[in-house]
Formats: sequence, C-alpha cells, structure tokens
Amino acid sequence: MDERPARPPRRPRYRGTHPRRFDEKYKERDPERYPETIAKVLASGKTPAGSHRPILVDEVMSVLEPKPGDLAVDATLGWGGHAAEILPRILPGGRLLAMDVDPLELPKTEARLHALGFGPDVLFAKRMNFAGLPKLLAAAGVERVDVFFADLGVSSMQLDEPSRGFSYKLDGPLDLRMNPERGAPASALLSKLSEESLARLLRENADEPHAELLARALVAARAESPIATTLRLAQAVRKAFDTLPARERDDAGDPLPRVFQAFRIAVNEELSALDALLRALPSCLAPGGRAAFLTFHSGEDRRVKKSFAAGEKAGIYSRVARDVIRASPAERHANPRSSSAKLRWAVRAG
Repeated sequence: MDERPARPPRRPRYRGTHPRRFDEKYKERDPERYPETIAKVLASGKTPAGSHRPILVDEVMSVLEPKPGDLAVDATLGWGGHAAEILPRILPGGRLLAMDVDPLELPKTEARLHALGFGPDVLFAKRMNFAGLPKLLAAAGVERVDVFFADLGVSSMQLDEPSRGFSYKLDGPLDLRMNPERGAPASALLSKLSEESLARLLRENADEPHAELLARALVAARAESPIATTLRLAQAVRKAFDTLPARERDDAGDPLPRVFQAFRIAVNEELSALDALLRALPSCLAPGGRAAFLTFHSGEDRRVKKSFAAGEKAGIYSRVARDVIRASPAERHANPRSSSAKLRWAVRAG
C-alpha cells in the first residue's frame, strides 16, 4: 500500500509571468500568503486585484473628527477602508451604522471588520441604498448621529471582477448594477434607449463632450448586433472616437471611463438616490454633527455643493466647505483612482 502523502492540488496555470485576467491573479487575491507581491503592486501605484484602497482617509478623518462615544454612519461601506479608520476613533462607547447596496461585498466586509475586533455591539450593518438613511437609523433604534460619511465612488472589488461588468478593460457581461439582484443590466438599457436619450444620458451623467457622436455610433452598432458585453461597448466607443481629428481626441481624453460611468449612474439611479439622501441628511444629524461626501463626478459634486450651500443659508448648517479637498500629488501617484475625487463637508447647526 502506498502511504505517501497526497500532493496538494496545483494552482491553475496562467499565460505569461504577469497575468491580466482577474481570475488568474491568485497571488494578489491571497495577500497573507504573498505579501511581497502585494507590496510590489502597491509600490507601482496600482490596487491589488479584488481589494480596495480608501481615498483621502486622513482628510476625511480630519473633517469628521470622530471621537469616543460618537454615533457614526458609513453610508457606502464598500471594502470598509474608511469604516476601519472610524471605528477605533469612536471607541469606547461609540457605534458605527453602515449600509451598502451590494449583496456580494457587504457580507465579506462585515466579516473582515469583525475579524479586526469590531463586533456586532459596535458595528451595525444593513443591506440598503443610502437613500434609506432614515430607515437605517430607525432599524438601529437611533434618532440622530454625530458623524456621517458617504463615498460615492465604485469600489475596486467591483471594478476588478469581470462578471460585474464595471470595467472596460476586462471582458464580461455589460451589467454595472451595484445590486445584481435588482433592476435591469446596462445592456438592457442600452438596447432600448433612443439616440437622443443616449446622448442626454452621456451628457448629464458624464459630461461627455461628444455625446451626440457616441450616441449615434452606439445606435448603429447595436443595429448590427446586440451590445451585451463590456468589450463590445468599448469597441463601439473607440471606433466612433477614432473618427475625430487627433486634436479633438487629445482634448477630450479617453471617453471610456465617462461612458461606463454614465451607464452605471443611470442603471443604479444614483443621482435620484443622492438627492433623496441630501434631503434626509439634516434631520438625521445631531446638533454639531459632521457630514462629509466623496464625489467623483461633477453632477454629484454640484448636488452636494448646492445642498450644503442652501442648508447654510437656511441656518441648517453652521459651516460648510468653501472649496473641495482633493488628493495630494503623492496619493494620486500611489492610487490613480483618487485623481477625480472631491471631498466636501458640512457641520449641523446647534
């Protein structure tokens, strides 16, 4: 009888020494086993596959000033990077109420934060859209909070997972839903919108300077065959953009981030949800409570700025940010996804 120990299963092989596909980046997805690989990825200014690097952490903590005993809300829990900074600051005696609409990532983040020592007694998490802030407080038995934070960006975990359809760099279904269990994917929206509606979507959700050109091209492309994958959409956009003079292309920059952003915002109804959140926020903040928003699109930033300004004029907020806070050159180099981030804050009147 052969009593030799069984060999452990071999890892799947990938093509080349530097895999591009998310599902082949086994080292990046196992940081405890391969810390050297993670360090190299971070040093190169990239985010390891399947993880997320929180943006403007020091600046967010500076404006929110979380302290022991505070009740706090993280309205977009995501990977939990900002939450992991807030939680130790509000202890002892504090509590963090968190929400996220993503049913796939929320349980992972809860488990990650529990493993760091933040149990259910200090972390209360619910799967819901941030428009439901009053419902979150009611479910937690809380009337008002001292600290509120919302990061309106897409998490790197979503961008890096091809099956979610958030990235134009990886092939996958054109989905773009934060909650894949609700609503229709971006491919369904793209299949039915008129050329005029497509152009309006690109202008309003992404400030796309060539919205009409791209809308016309997308309608023509879908007439040939359905645009059901991320690379199919990227191909149609690039083909149309390449018809522009070189100078116009250079001035406009890469249209793909804007196009994918526009469809993501539309599919998830993000701007209407943000409007609802901004209306509800004052009644959910305690006197002297601090609120901060990280935005990544001019439409989002305009809404936050106008809401805070109107609130200050009405005496709801005692102080608001006069200028946006942006990532430092060092952070932009280390994490290019921070380049478009804008931080605004407000303080509830006493």
